[in-house]
Amino acid sequence: MRARDGAELSRRMGQKKQRLLEARRHQSLTDGAQMPSTMEPCLGPPATLGPQRSIYFSSPKSHSAQLGSEFFDQPAVPLARAFLGQVLVRRLDDGTELRGRIVETEAYLGPEDAAAHSRGGRQTPRNRGMFMKPGTLYVYIIYGMYFCMNVSSRGDGACVLLRALEPLGGLETMRQLRSTLRKGAAGRALRDRELCSGPSKLCQAMAIDKSFDQRDLAKDEAVWLERSPPGSREPAVVAAARVGIGQAGEWAQKPLRFYVQGSPWVSVVDRAAEQNSQACSDKAF
Repeated sequence: MRARDGAELSRRMGQKKQRLLEARRHQSLTDGAQMPSTMEPCLGPPATLGPQRSIYFSSPKSHSAQLGSEFFDQPAVPLARAFLGQVLVRRLDDGTELRGRIVETEAYLGPEDAAAHSRGGRQTPRNRGMFMKPGTLYVYIIYGMYFCMNVSSRGDGACVLLRALEPLGGLETMRQLRSTLRKGAAGRALRDRELCSGPSKLCQAMAIDKSFDQRDLAKDEAVWLERSPPGSREPAVVAAARVGIGQAGEWAQKPLRFYVQGSPWVSVVDRAAEQNSQACSDKAF
């Protein structure tokens, strides 16, 4: 009996050991592909209906560099100064973009200004753009062949004349446009500093003509204004008398022309005004 009992006990212990080994083997096979239970949260990637962006690399929607209507809605003098450093962009029909940084402007104050086309409050089909909402272009022709480009400001009949640009992009196209339209087209090639150094030159180089009159600079798809690049220094500004308005009496001497001091792209430099500006700056300190 004792022999049989010992054999039976040994057999049972062997079976138990075998079951234990099988259980451990099964556990090791399932550990690498464990399925989550209904009581545990799923830690895998969530199902999505479209591409997702990481919150660590996403950024707010970038703002367009184009200046909107609110920029133009200010009186002519502060607007003329605010234009300096901003970038005028012209997109041609073939998609070519011409760019120039504004370095010189003139302010025209409306009916009280004896040099303005709106002096005395007169309105004509020609100057209607001066009385339209701020940011409206007023393009007029001089000498029967040249154009000048103005932008209306806050105040009836008030506007800003764009006088000169620093060319930034599309210079060869500007050169071709200027050579085609200027007198003596067969002469020497224009230097860069001659491309946009004057209101009519600017219009030639940017292909601006009477068809742009009364367009909205804040919304037009062929010409618009962009803010100066981030990090740009605020330019030193000279206030000088306007150019070519000798018949305007005392208004001919008012310092309503503004330009970036030291810029080689300015149309007319006024040394006396620059010295006066420097003297005023020195007094401020």
